[in-house]
Amino acid sequence: MKPLKDLANLCMLSKRKNISQLGFFTTFEDQLNHTHPLFQLAKVIEWQVFEDAFSKHYSPRQGKPAKPIRLMVSLLILKQLRNLSDESIVEQWSENAYYQYFGGEQSFRAERPCVATELVEFRKRIGSEGIELILKESIRVNGKDSNDDTLSGDTTVQEKNITYPTDDKLYKKIIDKCQVIAEKESVELRQSYKYTIKKLSIIQRLRRNKGGDVKARKASKKIKTIAGRLVRELKRKLPARILNTYSMDLELFDKVLLQKRGDSNKIYSLHEPHVKCFTKGKEHKKYEFGSKVSIIVTQKTGVIVGALNFNDTLHDSKTLPAALEQYERLMGKKAKNIFLDRGYRGPKTVNQANLHTPKPNPNITKTTRKKHKRRAAIEPVIGHLKYNYRMIRNYLKGAIGDEINVMLSAAAMNFKRIMNLWKQRLLDLLYLVYSSYNRNLT
Repeated sequence: MKPLKDLANLCMLSKRKNISQLGFFTTFEDQLNHTHPLFQLAKVIEWQVFEDAFSKHYSPRQGKPAKPIRLMVSLLILKQLRNLSDESIVEQWSENAYYQYFGGEQSFRAERPCVATELVEFRKRIGSEGIELILKESIRVNGKDSNDDTLSGDTTVQEKNITYPTDDKLYKKIIDKCQVIAEKESVELRQSYKYTIKKLSIIQRLRRNKGGDVKARKASKKIKTIAGRLVRELKRKLPARILNTYSMDLELFDKVLLQKRGDSNKIYSLHEPHVKCFTKGKEHKKYEFGSKVSIIVTQKTGVIVGALNFNDTLHDSKTLPAALEQYERLMGKKAKNIFLDRGYRGPKTVNQANLHTPKPNPNITKTTRKKHKRRAAIEPVIGHLKYNYRMIRNYLKGAIGDEINVMLSAAAMNFKRIMNLWKQRLLDLLYLVYSSYNRNLT
């Protein structure tokens, strides 16, 4: 393997100018390895598409000068591609020449491209439609591999970045938020309950002791009573003008206090109230809190041609119409056949697409059986999306954050796929050169 690596390095250097000949007028591009996947990806992406689509979100006359659109789009792609946070990608950008070239820079810059919060604002500006455009471009980059009539589909859960929900946690957060509102608006509460809550929390921690379970239940009931008391006190004492400001928060608190164990549409988080509870039958994780995601891939090549988020606890078959509509927007054509698991049992056709689910059939053909087996290849795709492209836990705020994160993860995986193909082709070429070199020696 060492001669092969040496030969690879030699071939890479041959495409560049001699290091000793690099002069004052050498461009930034000349100093980079042209076979680097990011360098090649920067050349094939049609950046003008994003310029034309996103320029409407900026005013040339009002506000401070905007950051280049290509720069912001490239940061979103790199963040997901390298599985980094907003803060990390901004920091690493100033240290990586290929990141900067990918973002459209003509020379190396030592300073950071922007503040991390500007990425948040950019995502808000372009919305889910803009992110879908990035996904569409990632499909186009894969060329003929994405043009497949036979598809595979499946659903999974994208977990939200929230703590494991319990009623006691929610009640304590309500108490904390009520105290913050009272302090901010200079409302004098009848009692702070800080010492009482601390005492009750200690009782709850000792629930496994002898007789501790009964005491813990009484403590939980007491905490709920205190939370309700503080909410009602705020409603009485806050002026009408200020009360309207906190009306949504107080309504949310009331909903949490009134909900019961078996209720549907329960609130599991105060800062992410749209989060739902899902049970996917996993042995290691009985409950997952987040949103449902539908993934559609080409069966032969594994290019992701559909990635859509749902904030409702829908049956898998109910997600198909919207998922296939997205496929039509991205590909410009209707799907013909899609292979699914038994969770999609029910309809035979959706949006003119034929649905195929595995079922006992002695007359099934070899080709159909093979396609059903091939559908299982979507499972590792979902695994890679979660663990390599930031879909395992979504840190983006709100329901719109769920939609954005799913499509960005899918786009990053598509870009990574074509980059890996370029790497493999280069290695194959080097192997052929190395083989011919050995034959000439013998």
